[in-house]
Amino acid sequence: MNPTRDVIEVTDLRRRYGDKGPGGFDAVRGVSFSVAQGELFALLGTNGAGKTSTVELLEGLASPTAGSIRLLGHDPYHERKRVRPRTGVMLQQGGFASDLTVTETLRMWSGCTTQPRPITEALTIVGLDDRANVRVKNLSGGEKRRLDLALATLGNPEVLFLDEPTTGMDPQGRRETWEIIRELRDSGTTVVLTTHYLEEAELLADSLAIMNEGLIAASGTVAGIVAAHPSMLTFRLPPGFSSADLPSPQDLRATVTSGKGNAVQLSTTELQHTTTEALLWARHKGIELAELNARSASLEEAFMHIARHGSMETEANRS
Repeated sequence: MNPTRDVIEVTDLRRRYGDKGPGGFDAVRGVSFSVAQGELFALLGTNGAGKTSTVELLEGLASPTAGSIRLLGHDPYHERKRVRPRTGVMLQQGGFASDLTVTETLRMWSGCTTQPRPITEALTIVGLDDRANVRVKNLSGGEKRRLDLALATLGNPEVLFLDEPTTGMDPQGRRETWEIIRELRDSGTTVVLTTHYLEEAELLADSLAIMNEGLIAASGTVAGIVAAHPSMLTFRLPPGFSSADLPSPQDLRATVTSGKGNAVQLSTTELQHTTTEALLWARHKGIELAELNARSASLEEAFMHIARHGSMETEANRS
């Protein structure tokens, strides 16, 4: 590991539940990745893909079946005392005492935290200043998630684990929380994020990995992962024309699919070339391509493709 660069280094990580025989289950089956200092890394996957099992190992809550983890230069399970004061964890759901106020909750947590930041500062960071004296049971779902975040960041962590941080928030609260997370990242905190909101990962992540069946199916930047999946050009041909009249798929550099009512979809990894060829053909024919729409692939499309089909990277790791 490069201590000046990577704060998390995962090598061939494996986690098995149950016995070695057929009764056991391999939730994590050989995962490797690294996270740089000050980076926001998103770990994505469908339910059962292995991301929660992976994050629990990163947090030091269990020991891997095989493989290794270095968190801030240490084994997070066997050297927990060295890493726990330097990390923050926001679980999917906090176990608050409902009759305590927000300030009382933070004060109680502060007493269990190494070198905590001032309570007023913790409240300001997550925007709960005006709710300081409100009992936890009277907070909205989104406000409780912000209180979770305040507790996770109370100890000024170098590494922050966020598990579904915006669940239960309305759109405005979600976007405000995104801004808080960005500010934490920009201040130098390394963030590991799990989320089912793909827009959240697309907007926040410096890099990400998508897990499928206990393996990493795709990893890299959002742009890099999306670029590996085809873009789409769609339009509707006028009466008297069909997809058979279009230039050949070789000339379009696209896969052509026909739909109802003369609808056409061109799937391509060279969107500019395909769009240009289709428009030049339409001009030559003197026709209009109705409902014309050219769009690049999205993270959601890449995610769904991996969920349905896996990937070449998954197959290689499985082999």
